[in-house]
Amino acid sequence: MSISFQDAFAGHDQMLLFRTARASVLANNIANADTPNYKARDISFESMLSAERDRMQLAGDDDQHIAGESSFAQDDDLLYRNGSQPSLDGNTVDMQREQAEFAQNSLQFDTSFMFLDRKISGMKKALTGGQ
Repeated sequence: MSISFQDAFAGHDQMLLFRTARASVLANNIANADTPNYKARDISFESMLSAERDRMQLAGDDDQHIAGESSFAQDDDLLYRNGSQPSLDGNTVDMQREQAEFAQNSLQFDTSFMFLDRKISGMKKALTGGQ
């Protein structure tokens, strides 16, 4: 009986990739807070999930075979965020919102990492007999 890591990780490995990509986008927003005409960007999990569903196509000789490619690092999945406060220089970055979103994303990253760590610890215990 073989172990399927994709099933064992229950998507937490993919969630870590998403959270890492989102942290990069949010950090870029914070770094460009004083850049004139810079438009704040973000990655929506819902839009990324629907894009992944659209990429999946049945392939092979069995109707249970599914092929799909990841799109975590593509810029076309980035969304522009509407500014809540008008800015004279056209910049839509709201530092308080960006910092709050970054902190929330960091918490969610830590949570997914903890779940993934527990899954791996459980698998190690199963392989070594709990020693």
